[in-house]
Amino acid sequence: MQTFKRLYKLTKGNRHLYLLAFLCISITVVIALIPPLIISFTLDNAIMGQEYTTFVHRIFADILGTENVRNNLWIPLVAIVTITLVRSLLGYTNNRLQALAVENIIRTMRNTIYDHLQKLPYSYHVKAQTGELIQRATSAVDNIRSFIAGQASEMMRTVLLATIALVVLFNLHPTLAVISSVALPAMFVASYIFNKRFKKAFLKQDEMEGELFETIQENLSGVRVVRAFGRSAHEMEKFSKKNDKFRGFGQALFRQRAIYWACSDFVGLGQLAAIIVFGSHFAIQGEITVGTLIIFTMYANNLIWPVRNMGRILADMGRMGVSLDRIENILDEPQETDTPGAISPSLKEDITFSGVHFSYEDNKKILNDLDFTIKNGETVAILGSTGSGKSTIVHLLLRLYEYGEGSVKIGTNELKNISKSHLRKKIGLVLQEPFLYSKTIQQNLKMAKDTVLEREILAATKTAKAHEFIESFEKKYETMLGERGVTLSGGQRQRVAIARTVIKDSDILIFDDSLSAVDTETDAQIREALKEKSEDTTTIIISQRISTLREAGRIFVMERGRITDTGIHEELIAREGLYKKIWDIQTMLEDELSNE
Repeated sequence: MQTFKRLYKLTKGNRHLYLLAFLCISITVVIALIPPLIISFTLDNAIMGQEYTTFVHRIFADILGTENVRNNLWIPLVAIVTITLVRSLLGYTNNRLQALAVENIIRTMRNTIYDHLQKLPYSYHVKAQTGELIQRATSAVDNIRSFIAGQASEMMRTVLLATIALVVLFNLHPTLAVISSVALPAMFVASYIFNKRFKKAFLKQDEMEGELFETIQENLSGVRVVRAFGRSAHEMEKFSKKNDKFRGFGQALFRQRAIYWACSDFVGLGQLAAIIVFGSHFAIQGEITVGTLIIFTMYANNLIWPVRNMGRILADMGRMGVSLDRIENILDEPQETDTPGAISPSLKEDITFSGVHFSYEDNKKILNDLDFTIKNGETVAILGSTGSGKSTIVHLLLRLYEYGEGSVKIGTNELKNISKSHLRKKIGLVLQEPFLYSKTIQQNLKMAKDTVLEREILAATKTAKAHEFIESFEKKYETMLGERGVTLSGGQRQRVAIARTVIKDSDILIFDDSLSAVDTETDAQIREALKEKSEDTTTIIISQRISTLREAGRIFVMERGRITDTGIHEELIAREGLYKKIWDIQTMLEDELSNE
């Protein structure tokens, strides 16, 4: 019953189409039962002159005329052909209506899933497996489409057909009707057991398919690493093992399905044999006419095989239920919400962290009583070892995560009171591994804001020192980038990403190790150009390369989630500490390289 409630909920906005489709099905079922009655009427009443068996025969007599049919045997043929044509027309109309309703439902479902994924918090996407999400948004949705496109109407057709046919058969000859339907309860029970048994199996199969999607996604995303380390054979072996496991599980399911079909075939054919044997006996005894035996035989044939297919329908309904569960697991995830009454102030203010503590879900403290202030328009740099909390500061400023203890303010406004969308619109972030879309360079740059002028693009690419290499391409700004920008070098990708962020015209600029793939000379040119372009923009540079940090107005040294030292480059290398250690190591390496 729960499944039917969920199906009803899915049809919202398209129920009128389904109502018309089910009306077509109902009419089709009724007229599908008429040809055996016409044949029976022709044989028993028109040709043999026997009494009318049912009220339907009397209707035929009134409409067609018993004598008229006896003298014109082409009339039943024309009647059956006409009924068949009407059935075909109704079937076509039913399919068109269902197709329209189904595609509307599936389009809405996909839009809903995609929209919901966009609104889930960053913490969800960090943990989620991309391949499995893709599987749920594609294969799982297709399982639902497969059921509501045909199986739902087939279930209704079977139930309606069985009900009407049994009423007619019991009116004709109760004993033979019992014989004709004795196998139906057993087939219904077998179908129910079949569905229950396979529902868990379908869940397992969907999960295994999700693992396959995840393996493919990881391999394609990391194809350069795979090739660079010569791991293609290993990756193929890993995928092959999972694929073999998936195949083996699928084969086991098909074997058990085959057992069900074989058993139901045996029961169905046995049922038909019983009808023919007992029906023939009753006909010889004069209890029923030959025409009535034909009705029983044809109705039973129309009954047994649809009921037999209930096993497949219920199994598909179980699979659809599993798919719905997996999709609803996503939709049940709470969306990212903003603070009620969140404000959208100017971010051209001082940034102040006061006693901030923060831990991710593993409860390992990342920020520990963090205190610092960045003046509006100031350029500061942050240096720290891996895990010291540098990138966590970025996460908190963008409100990708919420801090617990302490206070973060921009001007006089607590960060938690500032709208998330406003923060992300006014804070420009360039990451070490920037994401570029598989579009042209110009299209990637225009994603920065809704309306971008050509002169803004040109100014931004010159600031990021990207204009020159873009102009060297044959199609220049119309050059198509590969997925994730793989057709560009690491440094070129970073410069395009910097240009895109510059176009955004942000109040705060954050470079999270985003100049690591650029040579030191270009690095210096970009920083100088940025300084000239955005004198009143607060700039935060996070890097492990001291040559990138040394000209910042202030440098923060982070260790174990707190600021342990602050100063300009000359001050920091003059006293012992982490900064001086890293400076000594990098200077020594540069000297060795220059001497080679």
